[in-house]
Amino acid sequence: MKRPDYTQVDFDSSPMLVFYEVTQACELACRHCRASAQRCAHPLELKPAESRRLIEQFATFDRPPLLVLTGGDPVLREDLFDLIRHAREQGLEVALTPSATPRVTPEVLAKIKEAGVSRLAVSLDGVDAATHEAIRQVPGTYARTMEILAAARAVGLPLQVNTTITSTNFAQVDAMAAFLATQGIALWSVFLLVPVGRGALEGRIRPQQYEELFARLWHHAQSQPYAIKTTEAHHYRRYVLQLRGNPMRRGPAEILDRQRAPLGINDGKGVMFVGHTGEIYPSGFLPIRCGRFPEQSVVDVYRNAPLFRELRDPDALQGKCGACEFKRVCGGSRARAYAVYDDPMAEEPDCAYQPATLRKESVSC
Repeated sequence: MKRPDYTQVDFDSSPMLVFYEVTQACELACRHCRASAQRCAHPLELKPAESRRLIEQFATFDRPPLLVLTGGDPVLREDLFDLIRHAREQGLEVALTPSATPRVTPEVLAKIKEAGVSRLAVSLDGVDAATHEAIRQVPGTYARTMEILAAARAVGLPLQVNTTITSTNFAQVDAMAAFLATQGIALWSVFLLVPVGRGALEGRIRPQQYEELFARLWHHAQSQPYAIKTTEAHHYRRYVLQLRGNPMRRGPAEILDRQRAPLGINDGKGVMFVGHTGEIYPSGFLPIRCGRFPEQSVVDVYRNAPLFRELRDPDALQGKCGACEFKRVCGGSRARAYAVYDDPMAEEPDCAYQPATLRKESVSC
């Protein structure tokens, strides 16, 4: 039976997306890594029984969320398949974001599918090996990513590709879009850099380049065989709505993907993140701790933590975001505002748009 669509009424009681960082261990050292992942797991990483109890709490939200198991590299968790199965037993849909290492074999992918993963998300940050590996910092990761995509298709795992746009690969957007049309993916998730973790060392694109990027993404959204969404580029919604379009056009992606953008989902607003040692955050890119599992309930923190409640209030936005006519469907990246201005309610620093009310004030002056 298809579940009812998630609506804005659900924001205050239930997130649509929950990210659980099952480990911070990873064999890669990507330049833009949010987590600054390390080779070894943290000694206080949640133990298997604690992780299962956490998953059980996720399932008690009024609207059970889509659970994304991330890291680090979740494949390094010895109990990964047990966690996937446990989540499915609790009625949760599960997505997985493994790192492109030799551990992700066709046999592992088959087990991932058998355990119940509904989508595999693979990172690809360049159309060629030189660009991708300059970001990933490990030779051979481009070829491994291609192998994982092919093996996932072979076992019938629905695919998503995540691409982080920086000054390094900005010029490859059209080439990436064309290449991904050959890869049988359901969704291209385009991440815009937030200067957090090792990402603070990488180059953000300029506000006007966002507008150029949005134009290319909207062009491809209307012509490619996969859906396109942005992460931490909420002003893409504003750009498309100005064209009287739907930021998530109807396509081969699931209902969650089609609805996410028009709802105005943002850091802490339909999204929450639980770190490898149980810390609870509004998102993985907004590192303000609001609680800790198991000492606190993730349900209670999402609903009642002061920062979560403030992030869900568009009237609390400051600067031009607060004055913007699109603030309820956009709201700007709260994570980027915090990273740049040390204030999660400040205006989006990478938006070139001038709200209508501010344009009128400028004219009257």
